[in-house]
Amino acid sequence: MRQIKSQQLALDFLHVVESAAIASARTMGQGKRKYSDHVAVEAMREALKYVPIAGKVVIGEGERDKAPMLYIGERVGLGDDEENKHQYPEMDLAVDPLEGTNLCATGGPNAISVLAAAERGGLLNAPDIYMNKLVVGPAAKGHLDIDAPVKDNLKILARRLSRDIGDLVITVLDRPRHQKLIEEIRNTGARIKLISDGDLSAGISAAVGGSGVHALMGIGGAPEGVLTAAAMRCLNGEIQARFVLKDQLAKEDLEKVADDSEVIERMKAMGIKDPNQVYTTTDLAPGRKIIFAACGVTDGTILKGVRFFGSGIRTQSLIMTTESRYVRFVDTIKLEGGPDVVVRF
Repeated sequence: MRQIKSQQLALDFLHVVESAAIASARTMGQGKRKYSDHVAVEAMREALKYVPIAGKVVIGEGERDKAPMLYIGERVGLGDDEENKHQYPEMDLAVDPLEGTNLCATGGPNAISVLAAAERGGLLNAPDIYMNKLVVGPAAKGHLDIDAPVKDNLKILARRLSRDIGDLVITVLDRPRHQKLIEEIRNTGARIKLISDGDLSAGISAAVGGSGVHALMGIGGAPEGVLTAAAMRCLNGEIQARFVLKDQLAKEDLEKVADDSEVIERMKAMGIKDPNQVYTTTDLAPGRKIIFAACGVTDGTILKGVRFFGSGIRTQSLIMTTESRYVRFVDTIKLEGGPDVVVRF
């Protein structure tokens, strides 16, 4: 089997997320959410064909009968078949070709294309259900508790960041299920940044100094929780999370989820024994060698979106690995046209 360094693979995964971001950005603002996601998935899958890995999708677009491409269990990379798989490193992949499909469709901020990779077994195979999350940066790592009262957590967070509670900004998805959470946060004096979609991007922002966001709280998707954990492993941040069953949701969410008995059976099939377990960062992303790549589709808190100009395309991406401990912000210009093309800054 070929030995390929994480830094080499990081560049391959950079191309993968750039391809998906560019494809979806061409549909930005057209109001076609499903189409935006479709072109992103197709572009990412095509780019993954040429990555020197024997990859398996553990977080993807859904199960095989519902997702024709990048479904859970799909084999990707140059080692995607029995004949070639032993020539390349085996890796598990968590992908979200377009996180924030509604954001892309409406031209909203913080739509991104994302991929995380680790050695086999290095990423939790999580069902596509809801998950309660608490995400913070390095300063508060190990000091908060997802089961503690909101006011207690925010007191500790403020102390760890050496600021007043009134200076904290907490990101929360704007959903009916968060009415009580929003009230509790506001009662402490902290400020809230309500977002319509994209809690993965918001979770990453909570661990990046200078983003203006200090924590993410609330219920979002479980697949995004695994991707967030991969990012936290690279950024030295923390996520605590627990799966959310149907009886814990607001009535507005109930039509979107399966019955608890069905969900629990799916969990068992994926190796999840206790549906009430609190997951830590390393539970969700236990891999020793994790690579995380994201590319902006629309302008956001930490990444600019794809920009098209007459003779090229400009993207901004984030590449991180646990092996090298590098966090790279990559500004890429893809030149199109003849020999007289001008690079624009």
